[in-house]
Amino acid sequence: MKAMLINAYGEDAVFENTEVEKPEVKASHVLVKIAASSVNTVDTMIRKMGKELPLSPDTPAILGMDFAGTVEAVGDGVEDYSIGDEVYGCAGGLADLPGTLAEYIAADSNLIAHKPRNLSMREAAALPLVAITAYEGLTRAGIKPGQKVLVHGGSGGVGHVALQLAKHFGAEVFSTGGGEKQLALIEQLGATTINYKTEAVEHYVAKHTGGEGFDLVFDSVGGANMTNSFEAAALNGRVASTVALCELDLSMAHFKGLSLHIIFMLIPMLHNFKREEHGEILHNLAQIVESGGLKPVLDEKQYSLEEVGQAHARLESGQAMGKVVVEN
Repeated sequence: MKAMLINAYGEDAVFENTEVEKPEVKASHVLVKIAASSVNTVDTMIRKMGKELPLSPDTPAILGMDFAGTVEAVGDGVEDYSIGDEVYGCAGGLADLPGTLAEYIAADSNLIAHKPRNLSMREAAALPLVAITAYEGLTRAGIKPGQKVLVHGGSGGVGHVALQLAKHFGAEVFSTGGGEKQLALIEQLGATTINYKTEAVEHYVAKHTGGEGFDLVFDSVGGANMTNSFEAAALNGRVASTVALCELDLSMAHFKGLSLHIIFMLIPMLHNFKREEHGEILHNLAQIVESGGLKPVLDEKQYSLEEVGQAHARLESGQAMGKVVVEN
């Protein structure tokens, strides 16, 4: 099969179009002909940093985690999928799991679900990593109907899904953004916009919560912004962060009695730990999509498998609006 290989990591790493052996299906796995894959920030980090990251595969490596496609073979023990089923998932591209920048993947059936019927392959491929992350963050933080929820970075890959899911779960949703396009997208998705460049945390907390703070803060920006999340949260509030690779003073979180939830959705893949939970989340997400509660936003630029280097550059440029997708 055709695959786009990385033979050496680094800032100048390039994808090489290579013929490799087509994977064989094994027990509890399905062989999927990939129709599309999406690019996530973690993919670009692996390409550039390589073995500095403990999750990077050995080279030569097939990167890419998300995919949508059609089942072509079913391994022993798999009961929920048949040849011809359209599926989506996040199942490779790290550690010892070959990725999705190829024509086929042998995917663990616990890491996939049937594709939402009302999405194209391209749209479905955009969802798994970011949607599982958003779903896990909101549910672990105990989202409830009627809560005031703040999403930091609501126009980003994870953020634009978290925003929609929070609305689906019955919350009143607010979201930060910085540029006109970002704020327009946030408004279009149904959240109250907050321009973090012109509005101080103290100001928007007073404006939108009467100074009490938000019940739940979903922080897809992370780093130094987490102190803004602590400041914006209500007493005994909850903060979910997807980017906690930083050193922070937790004094404010302590004196406000905050609960902090760190979301690292790659754990099931990396450690073969409760993988079936990802399949269940993807199944739930498909139902939410089909009910009209979630729709992925795709960047206007389209890329073929051979153009994956350009797709990575597009995501890294910061100019993409929505998920960057690569089509086979």
